[in-house]
Amino acid sequence: MTSLDTVFDKDGVRLTVDDAVATVTLTNPAKRNAQSPALWRALTEAGRALPGSVRVVVLRAEGVSFSAGLDRQAFTPEGFDGEPSFLDMGRGPEAELDAVIAEYQEAFTWWRRNDIVSIAAVQGHAIGAGFQLALACDLRIVAEDVQFAMRETSLGLVPDLTGTHPLVHLVGYARALEICATGRFVHAAEAERTGLANLVVPAADLEGAARDLAGALIAAPRDAVIETKALLSGAVSRTYEEQRAAERAAQGRRLRDLSGTAD
Repeated sequence: MTSLDTVFDKDGVRLTVDDAVATVTLTNPAKRNAQSPALWRALTEAGRALPGSVRVVVLRAEGVSFSAGLDRQAFTPEGFDGEPSFLDMGRGPEAELDAVIAEYQEAFTWWRRNDIVSIAAVQGHAIGAGFQLALACDLRIVAEDVQFAMRETSLGLVPDLTGTHPLVHLVGYARALEICATGRFVHAAEAERTGLANLVVPAADLEGAARDLAGALIAAPRDAVIETKALLSGAVSRTYEEQRAAERAAQGRRLRDLSGTAD
């Protein structure tokens, strides 16, 4: 694609593509981009709808807040129209509940695919599911007014939308436990200091900073970025010697490609 193309726009999510860069936008600022099962299904669809030419995905949100988290309507007896209420789900069979939560999690898993690099551009509140959605991305650029918080524990729940794994790897077990158990706010300075944020910018510069980073990411050859991302993402689960072997294998593939002798 050679120009901005709107792939779809529904249920609070808009996907646009401009050559190698796709943008996923949360589009319900009146409700501070509160999340629902319909929004999660739209996010999952966005991942599946990405053209093969896309190398970078920018996640952003309209309005003053990135996402205020789960829409509290989920906890009312009536729930959302056409959806089971969360209260009813809790009364159902365990296997069914597990399957439903696994479906919701799909909205948060595709952002770390090796063939793309994802950037969350986060302003204002990123609470609960909003925090976890930002954590789902590879990189985070945040505005100076950002306020992260994991409020699930305060509501008698646990973070279940894939956020615990990246949070522990970014800030360590002890700090992750403290953030989750207290539900306190993490502001921009702490986010940058602890590794939650790659960059902090004034709110007015957030979109431009994300655009600049996307441009820098697509400047390098695609296959080299894919191999490097796979190396880094797998490093935490490998031993030192296993990582050395993975580096050798990846470099061998790159050199064969460059020499025109790839398998």
